[in-house]
Amino acid sequence: MAEFTLPPHSVVKKGKQVNKVEGKNVKQFKIYRWDPETGANPRIDIYEIDLDKCGPMVLDALIKIKNEIDPTLTFRRSCREGVCGSCAMNIDGTNTLACTKTIAEIKGAVKVYPLPHMDVIKDLIPDLTHFYEQYASIKPWLVTDTTQPPDREMLQSKKDRSKLDGLYECILCACCSTSCPSYWWNSERYLGPSVLLQAYRWIVDSRDENTGERLDQLEDSFRLYRCHTIMNCTNTCPKHLNPAKNISEIKKLLIERQ
Repeated sequence: MAEFTLPPHSVVKKGKQVNKVEGKNVKQFKIYRWDPETGANPRIDIYEIDLDKCGPMVLDALIKIKNEIDPTLTFRRSCREGVCGSCAMNIDGTNTLACTKTIAEIKGAVKVYPLPHMDVIKDLIPDLTHFYEQYASIKPWLVTDTTQPPDREMLQSKKDRSKLDGLYECILCACCSTSCPSYWWNSERYLGPSVLLQAYRWIVDSRDENTGERLDQLEDSFRLYRCHTIMNCTNTCPKHLNPAKNISEIKKLLIERQ
């Protein structure tokens, strides 16, 4: 039987209980910590929060910890409205947004980790460099050969505009891609559900005149066809989109044009 072990420096160690809080409504937060400058193994530190003195979202608790308990805690956040995707992380075993995940729906201690299967820069911050390079590769902008009048917009019918529903709402938080086993093992070549959803968004845009080239670039055994419709992406999307369906639609378009 094969045995798989983690490199010694990547094994997550037991951390410390940072603080203790007295009260009737106290919640523990077990948070992944790793600082590359120390050379130490990652660890899980435990913080306690009085929920009567904290906002309702996991992000509220993280901000409270950073502001009042431990200023060394590092994470991304911006809009606090589920729009920017900055605070994407793994909470209670699910990839989601800390600003839209309520503390009340989590039983027991709140376990907070960075998005899985990505290099970690520090604490809860994953390195999204490769993810955004893949996004840029699909040319996420309108490509046209026809000269457009400078004095008016590029119009769409209501029917054509409706084809973008369920696509334009993607905030590139990477929750879906980092929940996909195919992306875990083949991220160097497989584009992943988030980028493929974005690719489909431009393929079906009636104003774009580059559909053939876009499909040519995706017709590859790895870039597209490493999707095995596991559905993790759709199940975890914090915006309730359906990347798996959109990937299937791309495959369908490729078959129809043959």
